[in-house]
Amino acid sequence: PTEIAPPVEKKNVRVPGINRDSAKQNVLDQLIFGPRVPNSRGHQNTKAWIINKLNSYDVQVTEQDFKVEDYKGTVLDATNIIGAINPDHPKRIILAAHWDTRFMADQDPQRIEDPIIGADDGASGVAVLLEIARTISENPIDLGVDLIFFDAEDQGEGQGKIETWCLGSQYWGQNPHVEGYQAKFGILLDMVGAKGAIFQTENLNGVFEDEKVQKITRLYNKVWNLAQSMGRGNMFLNRQINALTDDHYFVNLHTNIPMMDIVNRPIESTTGFGPHWHTHRDDFSIIDKNVLGIVGQLVTAVIYKES
Repeated sequence: PTEIAPPVEKKNVRVPGINRDSAKQNVLDQLIFGPRVPNSRGHQNTKAWIINKLNSYDVQVTEQDFKVEDYKGTVLDATNIIGAINPDHPKRIILAAHWDTRFMADQDPQRIEDPIIGADDGASGVAVLLEIARTISENPIDLGVDLIFFDAEDQGEGQGKIETWCLGSQYWGQNPHVEGYQAKFGILLDMVGAKGAIFQTENLNGVFEDEKVQKITRLYNKVWNLAQSMGRGNMFLNRQINALTDDHYFVNLHTNIPMMDIVNRPIESTTGFGPHWHTHRDDFSIIDKNVLGIVGQLVTAVIYKES
């Protein structure tokens, strides 16, 4: 006779709450530095601020400095900031965002040549990651979590080649901060703070080989199903739209770590993004602490359930 394995007991997981006001303050603190374009003072000051915040939560920080040419031929002094929580834990997941801002307002009829402040496009993802780091510092987790703040994401050519974008994730994907680095999966946050944000999944058929597409799609389904079970189906829609070139694309391209993207993509949008995207309207007035809190709470639930 064969032994019958006892049923696996399902544990109820206690997921700590996210502080929406703290997340919103993290956005404001970044905006005080002004635009965060590589080679600017605002960029240097923001880098120091992110590192200081991570240190204050006892997160192990790696600064991955790299020089890269943008499409105009300008050499950018850039840094991917990696914060490792439980750095020796064998099981790891990635939470990521980009921390730089666009050097021009190419979707704005006014002041096109001026850099944007990037409250949603840049600061919101960083704000949520830092709030998750703070939450974990107060509620220890049995999981390795790597917070990756990618640089030089938004320095690409408007209608140019996709390789002109996401320079930090391209660099990290080909030069991970730890030799032989592995993680079970990754979640990218980009533009996760605007009032009325809508999140949709990607149709990745034909973008990557089938096995990779299946892994990423399963990850989307897992997170979206959790969002709907948390009563957030009005924001996390069961709709697939065209794949997006964002930092997760290059992580998926260069590594075998499946990474998905939580990014505001309204249904009726002409640009594919919110009306404030790459304009000077992307300022503190569009930030909704409830949106930051909902996204932060969802991602927190994902990682605590994973642990």
